[in-house]
Parts: sequence; structure tokens; C-alpha cells
Amino acid sequence: MSLKRKIIIGVHGLGNKPPKALLEAWWKRAIMDGLEAIGKPRYSVNFEMVYWADILHPNPLDPDITNEDNPLYLDNPYVPADNSVKQDTSSLKKKFHDYVEKLMDEVFLNDDLTINFSKITDKIIHKYFGDLESYYKAKLVDDQNREIYTKDRIRERLTNVLWKHRRKEILLIAHSMGSIMAYDVLTQILQDIEIDTLVTIGSPLGIPIVISRIAAEQPTQDTNISKLKTPENVKRIWHNMSDLDDRIAFNYNLKDDYDGNSHHVTPRDFIINNNYEYKGNRNPHSSYGYLRTPEMAETINDFIIYNRSSLVNWILAKINNLLLPKESNSIERNRVEQG
Repeated sequence: MSLKRKIIIGVHGLGNKPPKALLEAWWKRAIMDGLEAIGKPRYSVNFEMVYWADILHPNPLDPDITNEDNPLYLDNPYVPADNSVKQDTSSLKKKFHDYVEKLMDEVFLNDDLTINFSKITDKIIHKYFGDLESYYKAKLVDDQNREIYTKDRIRERLTNVLWKHRRKEILLIAHSMGSIMAYDVLTQILQDIEIDTLVTIGSPLGIPIVISRIAAEQPTQDTNISKLKTPENVKRIWHNMSDLDDRIAFNYNLKDDYDGNSHHVTPRDFIINNNYEYKGNRNPHSSYGYLRTPEMAETINDFIIYNRSSLVNWILAKINNLLLPKESNSIERNRVEQG
């Protein structure tokens, strides 16, 4: 039986964010709400947020700003789930996604994972994915007055957190562009840090331009690479969760794009319902909606109880449920007051 301590590490996605402490509190609240919704113990999880928004956006979003025209207006605070929010999961819509995915791969991606029509894809990234363009192309001056690529500074944030927790059992949750960052760090920098469970949510890892960029940087002598692989250090599970209305995760099926590693871990794809809505506007890409889905709650519960005896799990559940209200109240005080 494993005696290692367990930790959940979260990596947020693209775009500006609220301050780290608030974002971390909201991620934890979403996780707790998800566990409670499926009747699982609300574990007081050991959680750390990898925060990198400040590298691209020095001034965080401000929950006290009410002017929606202000660039620092926070338009997606954490709010309780609206269970009436549903998505269309019909087989017809799924088939449409599958068709578009196949077409995009055939048009833009060569068999060796190099990209076709790079000028077109570069324009698409420039127009719609500014942070992703900065990640791949921009440079900045670091604390030691050195000019470095932005992606190296961003990757450093996750590298440091993973290294700090290297002796623990790790569940890594990576949202949106954070999943690119996570894949890059796991395959290029920290190949020896074990990850028990990897969860990607709202991930663009299936987009041809992203696949091509990742393949070009892979540390391999095989010039005939035809498919990316699950990072070798993911030991047990890779769950990939997508809402069919999430445009960033349009290619929801990563199993088609990533082979298994030597531990036989391949992406297991889940089509989920992201029920995040604020002021009548649904956001199927929201990290909060992904974090509180039943699929995510089951994954987190599995991670927490895995390799522990039923007695230990029962005791921990009792202790956590006694202690958690204090933590929940602390989080509640950090929430944006709604109307």
C-alpha cells in the first residue's frame, strides 16, 4: 500500500485571470462542489495552483470592478452550478465533430506531423489565440536581465511546482492552454517526475497546429514520428474531458492523436456537460464547469482513495467532513458577491 502523500496540482488556461489566491480558492470550491454533487466525501484536498497569467498579463482581473468595459473586469467569477444548463450531445453533433477533425488533419497535418499552410494557421492563431502565439513566439527579459522565450518562463512555473512535490502522488489537472504547457514539461523537462493521474480539460491538444508544434520539439531521434504519445511519466490514468460546445476543445477525441506509453496509458476521452453560466451567458470552456462535473469528481475520488485501505479512507472522510466547513467558509469569503 502506498504511503505517499497525495496532491492535486492545477494549471489554468489562457487569458487573464483573477489573483492567484482567489483563482486557487475557486478551483478548490468547484472540486468540492463536484464531489458533494455525486455524494462523495468532500475531502480537504492538498491542492496547489500553478499560476502563470501574470507573465502575459501583469495586472490581474479585479472582482471589485463593475464596469464591463474595463479591461480588468472579471466576467467569469465562480458561481454555483445551474443544473438546467445542458449541451447537445446528440450522435449527429458528435459525428460532425469527427468529420471536421478528420478533414482538418487531412488538410493541415502531414504524416510526419509537420504542418501544411503555415501562413494560414499562423494567422488563425494570431487572431484568435493571442496567448498561444505569445507562448510559441514571444520573448521577454527575466529577473536576471536575460532575454528568454516566454514559453520557457511559463514552463518554469509548472516545473518548479512539480519538482517541489516530486515525492508525492500527483494528480495533474490542466485546463486549455495549460494542457499544452503540461505536455511540454512532462515530455521535455521532467521526464522522471511520476504523475499518477493526468486530466486535461477543454484541451486544444488535438488541434493540428498544436500537434505539429509539440512534435517539432520532442526530444527524439526518430525523424519518422507519425503520432505523439502519452507522456512516459504518466503512470496510471490520462482522462481528457471536453464539452462539445467548447470551441477550444473542438477535437475532443485525443485517443486518435496520442498513442499509449510503456505503461499502456492512453487518453480516455469523456464528453461532458460544462454547466457554467454567468448572467445568462453560458461558457462551455470554463474551468469551473469542468472541475465540478461528475466525471471529474469520480476521477478525483478515485485518485484520493487509490492504494489506501477502506478503513483509512473512512477515517479520512470523517475527519475531512468535520474540518471542511471552516475551509469552505474561508473560500466563501473570497467569492464575488452576486447581486
